[in-house]
This record gives sequence, structure tokens and C-alpha cells, in this order.
Amino acid sequence: MRIDHAVISGTFSLDGQTFDVDNNLWVIGDDDSCVIVDAPHSVPEILKVVDGRTVTAVLLTHAHDDHVRVAPEVAAATGAPMFLHPAEEPLWRLVHPDAPMPRPLSDGQTINGLTVIHTPGHSPGAVCFAAPSLGCVFTGDTLFQGGPGATGRSYSDRPTIERSIREKLFTLPPETVVHTGHGPDTTIGAERN
Repeated sequence: MRIDHAVISGTFSLDGQTFDVDNNLWVIGDDDSCVIVDAPHSVPEILKVVDGRTVTAVLLTHAHDDHVRVAPEVAAATGAPMFLHPAEEPLWRLVHPDAPMPRPLSDGQTINGLTVIHTPGHSPGAVCFAAPSLGCVFTGDTLFQGGPGATGRSYSDRPTIERSIREKLFTLPPETVVHTGHGPDTTIGAERN
């Protein structure tokens, strides 16, 4: 198993504001098949990282537009199902009003060796994907180097994200590498201190 990574640039829009953002793309698998975590900005750039492998799932940490804008196109191009927590439906509908909801994710579910951790706060259905065999967790916008993800927008709540991090992520081993939705990696131990 290996982790492939790319940074893909685009925009994030919510609550009438738009910002330029750089998103991390994570692709986890082997030489034959893989899963994609989030689908930011550019189908060709995502498919370049996939590099011809069979994609078995497009796993979405949450439904902000910079993480899901091209998810249906990636799913169509690869034939892979999309997965998203059902509590993200209001945000999904802002981006894809006419597209069907992805398949549901639930806390504790395992997909291709990744365990779903429901971590509401940045958004109601935000999730992280723990990969114990790889010693890491993919946190989307729940936990970054230096603290929690943003909570100043619609559908977010600071006390909720802090509780999610404290109760769900800080229970992971301190050496667990945190692969974030934006910016550099960190570790659970570094963020817990």
C-alpha cells in the first residue's frame, strides 16, 4: 500500500464569498487499485495521480465545493462509487442540486482498509479516514497543523469540532501522521500538545 499526493489549486465558495485555495489530494492503494480521498478542482489532475489504476471508491470528507466540485465527474470517469456522510446533504445540494447523493458513510465503517470517523464541526457530516496499517489519518478540514478547521461559516460549530478532535482524533496513537485537506502534514501528538 502506498499514498500518493498532489496539491490542486482552485476556489472555495460559501456564504456569498469566494477564496483561492490549494487542496491536498490523497490517493491510497497499490499498483493496481486505489481509493481517492476528496475530489478537488480538476479531473485531469486527479486522474494523473490515479495513473491508470482501478479506482474502487471516491471518499469525500465533507461537501464543501472545493472538496466535491468534480466528484461526480471523477466517479463517471473511473466507474467508482462516491461516498459521503448523509448529514452533508444540505452542503452537497449547494454544489450539486440535481445530482443524487453519494452512498452513505457511517461512523466505524471500513472501506478498503480505511475506517470512517465521524467528526462533525467543520460541517455536520465531516469525516476523517483512519488508516492504522499506514500509521495515518486523513482529516479533511477537521484538523490541520496548528489546530481545528474553520468554523466561521454556515453549518459549522466551534465547540462541536473541538469535541470531535478531542474525543475522536486525540485517542489515536500520538505518532499517527495527519494528512490534511489543506497545508502540511502534522501528527496527532503534535496537535494534542
